[in-house]
Amino acid sequence: MLSKTGLHAVRAMVALAQLPPAAYAGAGSIARRISAPPNYLAKLLRLLVDQGLVESQKGLGGGFRLARDPRTISLYDVVEPIEHLSRWSGCILGLPACSDSAPCPLHERWKAVRSAYIQMLQRTTLADLVARIPPRRKIPS
Repeated sequence: MLSKTGLHAVRAMVALAQLPPAAYAGAGSIARRISAPPNYLAKLLRLLVDQGLVESQKGLGGGFRLARDPRTISLYDVVEPIEHLSRWSGCILGLPACSDSAPCPLHERWKAVRSAYIQMLQRTTLADLVARIPPRRKIPS
């Protein structure tokens, strides 16, 4: 359900969450590790900086790192600025008059799926993901 950009954002944030405290990683290094185009990932990381999720530092030893503790950054925080999930309120079939009082044939099912999906993103943190990645798959510092 995530776009390619949303997936790259999540993967980049997980990579940053795996860094040692106070360490930075360059956009090129992250891009190689998550198989993303470097220029594209650098722009995406700047968007995440603008959202207050990532910090950047220029110069030798610089790069990107998380701006907050990974236990406080949910997947929803990461993907909302890209996917605009909060706007997922329209009819999945595109009908103009679809609501709880006048539902389309998929309204109740879509509402439940949408709700469960958003809740999962809100309740899952970067720390949750990093804790479940096998040690051999962690990004070396």
